[in-house]
Formats: sequence, C-alpha cells, structure tokens
Amino acid sequence: MSIQDVSLSMPSRAPSWRIKALAFACDNKLFVFGALLLLLIILAAIFAPWLAPYEPNKIVFSQKLMAPNWAHWMGTDEFGRDILSRVLYGARTSLIIGVSVTLIAMLIGIPIGLVSGYFGGRIDTLLMRVSDVFLAFPPLLLPIAITAALGSGLANAMLALAVSWFPWYARIMRGAVVRVRSETYIHAARSMGVSHFRILLRHVLPNATTPVIVQGSMDFGYTILAAASLSFIGLGAKPPMVEWGLMAAASRSQLLENPWTVLFPGVAIFVLVLAVNLVGDGLRDVLDPKKGTR
Repeated sequence: MSIQDVSLSMPSRAPSWRIKALAFACDNKLFVFGALLLLLIILAAIFAPWLAPYEPNKIVFSQKLMAPNWAHWMGTDEFGRDILSRVLYGARTSLIIGVSVTLIAMLIGIPIGLVSGYFGGRIDTLLMRVSDVFLAFPPLLLPIAITAALGSGLANAMLALAVSWFPWYARIMRGAVVRVRSETYIHAARSMGVSHFRILLRHVLPNATTPVIVQGSMDFGYTILAAASLSFIGLGAKPPMVEWGLMAAASRSQLLENPWTVLFPGVAIFVLVLAVNLVGDGLRDVLDPKKGTR
C-alpha cells in the first residue's frame, strides 16, 4: 500500500462545526452568556401574550400594591396591575426602541460618513462640521430639547435619539472609509473607469461597515436606557403604553414604601442592557481583524 493510499484511508482531523462552535463558546463565554440572555428576552417579548398571567393594563383596585406572592410573582402596582405581565409586554417596546433608533441613526450616519471619507476635501469638511454641531451637545440634553420641541411621545423620543446619535456613526464610518479608499483594489477600480457610485456600493461599503456594526451593537443597549430616561421624565412613552422606563416613573412615589413597583422594571432594563453590551463586546472581539484565530 502506498503512502497516498494510507493518507486517504486515515480519518480527517479537520474539526467539525460542532468542535468549532464548542471552541468558540469556550473562548467567548461572556458573549455566549449575553447572546443566550438576549435570546431569552426576545422570546419572552414574542410570547408575552402566552406567558403573561394577566392582561398588562387590567386594573383591579382591590389588589393594588400587593407584595410579590404566588398569584403575582412580581407584585402589583398602585392600580392593581400585575407587574410581571407588564414587564413581559414592556420587553416588546424596549426591543423596538433599540432596533428602531439604532437603524435610523445608522441610515443617517453611514451615507454621510461614506461620502465624507471617500471624496474628502470641502465635502468632508462641510459634513463633519455639521456632525460636530450635534456632537457639541451632551448625549441626553439634545434628545430632551428635540423631544420638548416636537412634543412628548415615544415616536418623537425615538426620532430625537436617532438624530442626536447619528454623528457617531458618521465619524466611525468616515474613519473606516479613509482607510479603505487607499487600498490597491480601490485604485485598480478607479483606473478601470468604474463609477464612484459603484465603487462606494460594491467595494468601499462592504469593507468599512464592521466598526459601525460593532458600535451599533454597543449602542443598542444605550438607546433603551436613554429612551427609558426620557420616559422617566415624562418625554417618552405615554400611558396606556407599557414601557419599562414609564413603569418606573409612574411608581417612583412608591419607591420607599413599595419598592417592588420600581425594582422589577429597573432590573429588566439592567438585564437587557447588560445582555446587549456583552453581545457587543463579543462582536468587537470576533470581528477585530487584529485578533488572530486559534
């Protein structure tokens, strides 16, 4: 038997996808934990109508301000509404806020950064100075001002957060495009007469979005926290909408005497933000080109 026959008859030592997945999970425990936690929250939000023991807005004054018990695991609020049911339904609102604000901010910031970084010159200066105007305000002050001008409400709060956060994506995208535009394949495409639009769409954009995706995953949790803050001061969601920040704001007068009315919505916000931040940290490590694979 020849050496070639022996090598062909030996089993392949290449690791299967199961072994690779296990190795990835062992090397990124916090990422896996955050992803599982986020998945549980998403499933709880999707199946809230089946998981919630009561209607979220059902008022029963005879059961108001009940401490956690077997009938109401998280107790009830000042209107006798079941807090567990409201927390489950509130997950839907919080996830929609995070996705919507992040996507809108990206849709505004990515084209600005793409054009600014690729063409440079006066276009770059003009677009970046406009972005700097928005960056000059504290992170939460500008959304408060915009929401106060447009009128309180969840839609206006989401729009205000997106408008105030798009410059970060524009800046990050610009830096990535400046690095990509000096690559050899970009110069080769230009020399072949490929249009700027095609170069931007087919070559620059796919190779410059990694840092923006990582930033978006990190900002997802902060958008939820910021929206909860706006709801807490009366500029975000309005009753009868179920939202964690609004729940905490409505029960803040009960904090000392009935702390569970504020505790559980606050814990829900904390857990969701923690899960998203762990996923964002993991994505940053996985997509980092400077970090070698084992």
